[in-house]
Amino acid sequence: MRERPRFMALSTDFGPATALSCRECGTRFDVGPNFACIECFGPLEVAYEFGNVTRADIESGPTNIWRYRGLLPVPDDVATKPNLQPGWTKLVKADNLAGELGMRSLYVKDDSGNPTHSFKDRVVAIAVEAARNFGFSTLSCSSTGNLAGAVGAAAARAGLDSCVFVPANLEEAKIVVASVYGGRLVGIDGTYDEVNRFCSELIGDELGEKWGFVNVNLRPYYAEGSKTLAYEIAEQLGWRIPDQIVIPVASGSQLTKIDKGFKELIRLGLVEEKEYRIFAAQATGCAPVSAAYKAGHDVVQPVRPDTIAKSLAIGNPADGPYVLDIARRTGGAVEDVSDREIVAAVRLLARTEGVFAETAGGVVLGVTQKLLENGKLDPDAETVILNTGEGLKTLDAVSAEARPAAVIRPSLDAFRTAFAN
Repeated sequence: MRERPRFMALSTDFGPATALSCRECGTRFDVGPNFACIECFGPLEVAYEFGNVTRADIESGPTNIWRYRGLLPVPDDVATKPNLQPGWTKLVKADNLAGELGMRSLYVKDDSGNPTHSFKDRVVAIAVEAARNFGFSTLSCSSTGNLAGAVGAAAARAGLDSCVFVPANLEEAKIVVASVYGGRLVGIDGTYDEVNRFCSELIGDELGEKWGFVNVNLRPYYAEGSKTLAYEIAEQLGWRIPDQIVIPVASGSQLTKIDKGFKELIRLGLVEEKEYRIFAAQATGCAPVSAAYKAGHDVVQPVRPDTIAKSLAIGNPADGPYVLDIARRTGGAVEDVSDREIVAAVRLLARTEGVFAETAGGVVLGVTQKLLENGKLDPDAETVILNTGEGLKTLDAVSAEARPAAVIRPSLDAFRTAFAN
């Protein structure tokens, strides 16, 4: 494989990261703000030479993603820098939900506890370190909502400017979250895929000079943040990988990196080698990967999104083909659920475990139910499902049925009368 330098970073401290490698042809490049292979146009990802990372090293670290700094493209002193320190969110042992679903062992990895209440804080934290190393002054992104808020918050904390681009029809709560941190928020009249194409054009223009787009020219580093979900799940389970896991799919990057994280833990001897199954969850109104899986195709055909699960509304998922590969390789599957099923699942998770998930979490639980019904998910196997965001960001999805059980005068007699039966 040929080595091709393309960019000289201001800092060379990327921890154990040594190069960028093309996922398709294997050509390697110097570490830099690049995301596509010049040989075959395949996606680039971070390649490593890990040192001797032990469980004890990790367990002695901070209670955030920087406990895994030896496995990430960040400097060893990253925890001392101004950042939001996301991660180490709860792994909820969901016995009530398991009982209702007829499952033996079920956990919910609840990432709504991150600083801006979604898993996006993990990936942006890694992107910020890359932006610092490359000398970028503005942090930017195309976003379906959660990422915009995460970028705004992380940039504010790091002392960087921010400018984020979103579809103009996002949920109001996500618009508020994305704008409150003082950066620029730009609404685009179009879908996320159109927003993303615009950002790709902006990178090549002088207007975008010195800008780090976390999910474009910083994407190889940004994507590595999702590995920390795999690391935390394994550590919180007592250093073991679950038998099966259900993951939401938007671009598909989160799923591919969780798989990468599990494989790294096995390779480094931090967990026992075992087989595990990965299942992908989509909303029926934006299910191009699910459609390809069910049709037996290797190519994902783009769609125009139409779903309440707007955080998953990416009609042309960049990592879609890799999601198909992983689901098939691990013996998993890809499934989708309707908006009605999403809302019912959001309510079920809240009622049984006190976890108020955003619509993406409803997609995951709804798909989990469907996989159980069609026999693809083993009810006796240890299972983890992901909630990637806070339900307060998607209130419209459940607001139609949100009303008091009764309105009464402030007296015991009135209460007895209202609830006599």
